[in-house]
Amino acid sequence: MEATMNREVLKQVIFDQHEVIRHAKIVPRRYHLDPQGNYIITGLRRAGKSTLLYSIARDLVEQGVAWERIIYLNLEDERLAEFSLADFQDIVQVQSELSDERGYYFFDEIQNVPGWEKFARRMADAGERVYITGSNATMLSSQMASTLGGRYLVRQVGTYRFDEYLDARGQAHDMRALYTTREAGAIMRLFDRYYRFGGFPEAIRFEQPREYVENVYQKVLLGDIAARNNVRNPAALRVLMKKVAETVRSDISYSSLYNTLKSVGFSIAKETVISYLGYAHDAYLLFSLSNAVSRFVDQESKPKYYFSDNGLLNLFLYNRDTALLENQVAIALRDAYGEGLHYLKSPKHGIDIDFYVPDAGMAVQVAYSIEGDARAREVGNLVKLHHVDASVTSFVIVTKDETETIEIDGIVIRVVPAWRYLLELAGA
Repeated sequence: MEATMNREVLKQVIFDQHEVIRHAKIVPRRYHLDPQGNYIITGLRRAGKSTLLYSIARDLVEQGVAWERIIYLNLEDERLAEFSLADFQDIVQVQSELSDERGYYFFDEIQNVPGWEKFARRMADAGERVYITGSNATMLSSQMASTLGGRYLVRQVGTYRFDEYLDARGQAHDMRALYTTREAGAIMRLFDRYYRFGGFPEAIRFEQPREYVENVYQKVLLGDIAARNNVRNPAALRVLMKKVAETVRSDISYSSLYNTLKSVGFSIAKETVISYLGYAHDAYLLFSLSNAVSRFVDQESKPKYYFSDNGLLNLFLYNRDTALLENQVAIALRDAYGEGLHYLKSPKHGIDIDFYVPDAGMAVQVAYSIEGDARAREVGNLVKLHHVDASVTSFVIVTKDETETIEIDGIVIRVVPAWRYLLELAGA
């Protein structure tokens, strides 16, 4: 294809994308972007990265920027299937043909073009305004960071938080709504749907969103993980993800996962299991929490894995409401506390804490209900922690529906329903 034809195709793609942006339904998200910054926006596929770019583009137009200065390319558009590193220069030329003023560049799923980071650095060095999205954490590797030289700020985008989900559904969640019987009931009903089907923005319009989530999962598994990493045994990868889903709420070792796969007929090396888990992490399908037990002199233990959206986890589970509840709380806490979030399991002290944030002095247990034996177990673990770590001052048990205040052995434990706790975290 000749260069001039390339530029005509690029113009068509750009103007078609303008129409998409004009008509997109945009729910405000929680992410603040400095108007003077260049950004790399990463996260799980279909979590809303593109819509965040749409919002930025529309804000620019509302501020008086002409549409001709908005250069938006979705690099998964089939018309750009042959797009290569050399073609980026054509984008700059097209922009100068469309406007005498400098453009604003938006590159969606840029990781599809090998070597993109060299172009991104050149654009930043030239003082251009650039926004980039990608669905793979390798975009943030130390090597990539060295190439980009700190010229881009980074935001990781997740699926809807519960407050955003309520906004998208048109449900109020202010103080009045939380204490109005009818409104609170509506919030609880929506939470039941949210924690079962997850927070993918586009899934909201589906009466039965499971099929949509399944399609996203297959795209992540087969495209973002298997194809991108040349996985030679995708069947083993599928079974591994199923086994990880079955371990949610439990710490598990690589050896255990390796032996589980071996027992069902997959003879892959332990190093391959580790690689597959790394690929799933890089694609934002999974995240893991480490054991903070080293604070108590015990040896570092095994990770706990969670899925980055409950809809994904629910593809694998049947009648596992407690696992879904804990996974949802894990997502919300990680969003709030990032790398500061751990779990705590110490055989030496007989302590098993679901979520532990040392810097915030907080411990959180998750139980579908604390009726019966669960009450003594959950309360007992928090009391033991209190005796071992005086820096912990906030003790919480998150349940499905129960509310209570427990005063015991010198500490106060809040028992709070998950829907309310997620809204508290969002407002923190």
